[in-house]
Parts: sequence; structure tokens; C-alpha cells
Amino acid sequence: MFRRLRFSAIAAMLLLPVTSGIAAYPDKPVRIIVPFAPGGNIDITARTVAPGLSEVLGQPVVVDNRGGAGGKIGAALVAKAPPDGYTLLLGASGTLAVQPAFFQDPGYDPLRDFAFTSIIAVVPMVLVVHPSLPVRTVKEIIALAKARPRELTMSSAGTGSNTHLTGELFQSMAKVKFLHVPYKGTGAALVDLVGGHVHLMFDQVSASGPHIKARKLRPLVVTTVKRSSFLPEVPTIDQSGIPGFESSTYTGIALPAATPKDIVLTVQSALLKVLERRATRENFERLGAEVVKSTPEDFARRLRDDYAKWTRIRGETGIKLE
Repeated sequence: MFRRLRFSAIAAMLLLPVTSGIAAYPDKPVRIIVPFAPGGNIDITARTVAPGLSEVLGQPVVVDNRGGAGGKIGAALVAKAPPDGYTLLLGASGTLAVQPAFFQDPGYDPLRDFAFTSIIAVVPMVLVVHPSLPVRTVKEIIALAKARPRELTMSSAGTGSNTHLTGELFQSMAKVKFLHVPYKGTGAALVDLVGGHVHLMFDQVSASGPHIKARKLRPLVVTTVKRSSFLPEVPTIDQSGIPGFESSTYTGIALPAATPKDIVLTVQSALLKVLERRATRENFERLGAEVVKSTPEDFARRLRDDYAKWTRIRGETGIKLE
């Protein structure tokens, strides 16, 4: 009798699901790698969503800044990390689409080396001009630029910055030529624009907003397909005669490519729950950013389209960032 009971117990143990000994994800702290120094928009984005992710996932979510080389060091670190869901990348359009398009070898392939969750937020850009420039619409600035080729000066935060490349995209699609004046950062570029030393700039709405409200700069258009809630009265470039124009800074969370699908979807689900919170949306709105919730497929599709777009601009302009 005892032997029969023991045999039954062993048989029952053998019939238990093999997954019963595997810990549910996550069972330890999760890192979000920010490929930039603390304090910038990408870092602020990570620190905005990390507390909520920690609460939803039930484990500490730690922000780890790994800046350097324009974001390439941190992105490459995540691309090569173990695909177990414990190392996430707070990716941005610059790191995942622009850098790979303009660098010969950034150290990773954005479309091959990552699995994507959801886009977090989009920061629209705005074309602003000094009030002394006699233009109030995109059609007027295009006409003026064609009448005065390479005379209108366009400031930027530096060669290869989003402010520069958005201007290059505009010139390509509008068939005009500005004189590019690169600066060491957005602050210096804005100071000279407000001072009237340069004519125009493509800048994030969050940075130019105070100068627009003070009437020190005049906004002509925003660069997203939809109007910005930060500047709802300003039309888009798409609405103003250049169909399909889109350029913005957007962020999202990515993981190493071989990460199991169920883990990717767990992170995505947790992120969507955080983005649905009113406090989260309000925090982003104060930064001039607009919350965007997407599927992994939508995120990947947007990156593919952007990578193709910036690769085309590289071919047209000959710009190389090495």
C-alpha cells in the first residue's frame, strides 16, 4: 500500500507543468539605459515613466545613464545585453533612426538588434523666424528663399542635430537652399536667432515656446503631421503645401532583439498603463511633449520609415557624421 502511494505521488510530480519552476518575469530590478547624460529630455522621459513602471511591474525600475558618442554607446550596450527583459533602452528617434542613417557603423543595427514596445511621447518641432523677416507663412518663406538662394541663414544646435536635419529635410522637399549656421547647442542658436543675427530655425516647441509667447520669435509651422497642442493655432507643414512632411523627436522603450515575445508584451502593457495616467500626461505636456501609445509593430514601422527618409537625405546632402 505504501509503495503504491509513493509511486502515485512521484507520478503526480512528473505530471506537473515544466514551467512551475520558472520564475515569473520580472523577479528582480529592471534597468532603463538612458544613452545620454542626466538632465536632458530623454533622461527626463525615463525618470517620468520609471516610477509607474516599477509600480506596475512590481520590481524596482532603475534609470542608468550611459551617455557618450551621441547616444551610440548606451544603445550598443542594450543591443548586446542578455535578452532577458532586465535591460531596457530609452530610445529616441535620433538614436534609433537618425544616427544609424548618417554613421557608417554606429555599433548596432536599429532594425535588427532591438525589439520594440511602444512609443512614449513626441515632441513637435516648429519653424520659427526672427520678426524682422517679412514672412508669415511657409509659402512666403519658400518664395523668399527661392528669390534669395543661400542668403537666408538657418541656425541649428550643431551639424547632425535634429534641428539641423529637419532643416535639411525641409530644403529637400521645398526645393530651397538656406545657409546653415551650426552652433554648440540649442541655447546658443536661439540666442542669436532672438538677437536677429540669423533668420530662422527649426526647434523643439518646448525650447522656442517662451520666445514665441514673448513675441520675440514668429512661428510659421510645426513639423508633425498633426497640429501641436502646445501651439494649436500654428498649422503643420503638411497642411501648408508640402504633403507628407514629418520630423519630430520621439521616444520609446526597446529591448534586445532576442527577448521573448511575452516579456516584450509585458513591458509594453506596463508602459501603456503608465501612459494612461493623467499625471503622466500632464508631466509630458509641461515639457511640450505629447503622449503617444502604440503597438510594437507601429513603433518598428515608424523607425523603418524614418531610417529610409534620413538615409535619402544623407544621399542628397552628402552629410556624414563620423
